[in-house]
Amino acid sequence: MPLTRPGRAKKRTLTFAALGLAPLLAAGGIALGGSQLLPDTGVALSVNSPLILNGKGHGHGRGMGQWGAYGYAKQGWNADKILRHYYGNTTAGKVDNPDITVSLSERQSVHVRADAGAKVAGQTVAPGQAVRLSGGNATITEGCNGAVVRTVPAQWVEPINAGPNRPANELLTFCDGGKYRGALGFGPDGVANKVKVDDYVKGVIPKESVPAWADSGGFEALKAQAVAARSYVVAGLAAGRKMNNTQQSQVYHGASGEDPRTNRAADATAGQVRMRGGKPALTEFSASTGGYTAGGDFPAVVDAGDRVSPNHNWTATVSPGSIASAFGVGALRSFEVIEANGLGEGSGRVGKVRVVGSSRTVEATGDEVRQKLQLKSDWFSVVGQKSMPKIVKPPVGPTNPGGGGLLDFLDLSPLTSLMSGDLPDLSALGLSEFSDVTGQLTPLIEQMITAGLGILGAKQVALDRSDNSQGSLGTVAKDRSDNSQGSLGTVAKDRSDNSQGSTGTVAKPELVVDGKGMHGLVQILENGVIYYSPLTGAKALLGDAFTDYLDRGGLAVLGFPTADALG
Repeated sequence: MPLTRPGRAKKRTLTFAALGLAPLLAAGGIALGGSQLLPDTGVALSVNSPLILNGKGHGHGRGMGQWGAYGYAKQGWNADKILRHYYGNTTAGKVDNPDITVSLSERQSVHVRADAGAKVAGQTVAPGQAVRLSGGNATITEGCNGAVVRTVPAQWVEPINAGPNRPANELLTFCDGGKYRGALGFGPDGVANKVKVDDYVKGVIPKESVPAWADSGGFEALKAQAVAARSYVVAGLAAGRKMNNTQQSQVYHGASGEDPRTNRAADATAGQVRMRGGKPALTEFSASTGGYTAGGDFPAVVDAGDRVSPNHNWTATVSPGSIASAFGVGALRSFEVIEANGLGEGSGRVGKVRVVGSSRTVEATGDEVRQKLQLKSDWFSVVGQKSMPKIVKPPVGPTNPGGGGLLDFLDLSPLTSLMSGDLPDLSALGLSEFSDVTGQLTPLIEQMITAGLGILGAKQVALDRSDNSQGSLGTVAKDRSDNSQGSLGTVAKDRSDNSQGSTGTVAKPELVVDGKGMHGLVQILENGVIYYSPLTGAKALLGDAFTDYLDRGGLAVLGFPTADALG
């Protein structure tokens, strides 16, 4: 169900001028003017009735989104493409089929049998016999409740054949139900299953994914889940993590929960993992990202596949009493999002909230709010909130495949920091909530970038045709260290701190802000720089003129140049 918002008043266009920035004039004579925001009222959200939270996604949102993987598979993506998208900075790799040990948290004892027999301490247990482990000994009985045959020292019961992918009659079965591949016994944290990792994955995929996806174009998503599950457990154990069979690690019910469709996905990806830094990566995943992953160990990326998720959008109604009780603040006075990551719709995932009560004020992370209020995710907004959160943007992954296009140039922090305080009643601007603000702001910046990239390209072509374009009176010395304004990217290794100069390397255009708050683009050339802003157009500074511009303060002091200077 799509997000529903309160009724809206007649809208006005929110512009850079309305945000307190210099007015911008887009290419082609399109004016981006507007009215100034009303003075800050400083009024926080009053909570005298249940709060409505509009949210997106289900789970922590880090790494692969399982519903998103399914959505992408239905679009024709293969498992490798899905994994490359969600797990940036990793590569495909392979491990042998090692034994891993996973705690079975709900088990207190080991009392098992197998139709084909088993082994304890190197001794054969006949078909039909059972084994009970206790106090460092294995007691072998005739069936689960029969007479004692013998007792031997042992901590583990092993299958008759320790190889992978064994038939059902060789699998160990608990006398009270539950079938497992591999050995069963006692590890450091209680009852455990020692199993080949490829066999373990077969017990994870059907519990962490949906086997029926294979019947509706989603088999590649199940293969991606197999690789993620394998990489996660191998990396986690190697790092000293305690792996159990719950959501704290990965849900795992052994062979009892297997499905032929997910087994096929496990076999099709046998040994495959994602590698980073020469070792398997800890590939976290969650049910639904809401349309943008959360970042963390892997760069945040757009998740267009998540549109198929039943939790792509959600709404929760929370009482003031439950919030007050969860955070121990007395009678609730206000609850507002004060920090978010700015990715996706609205303000994106919540970084921090402020809870004000009659006895104290508490600040908590979005994830703490998710857990305390039992929300589906930490991506939510408070309907009616009049303050705009500070945006703290995590590293963002590449746009291909499935990325955010021009927004990869964009860092909204300089803009949203101006609006991190309380806003007046947004309905005065025809805006019902914060998501409306960013919804109107982002297209304006995208428009500026789109126009600017075209104009930069045209300017560079014009310079290439000019006799002056190769006439620089020299390059900027590599030992300059007094300039910190200009391109946000590294241009060359020998550039020192001169982020506007050029020593022969051409960099991609970068979004920058001058000392007057004007947004624009910078393009590094071999002997200078082209600056572009919607107000000044594209202006080139080359050679000594460029050096002089830097010496007089560059962007921070002079702002975007208003005329070409080619020597």
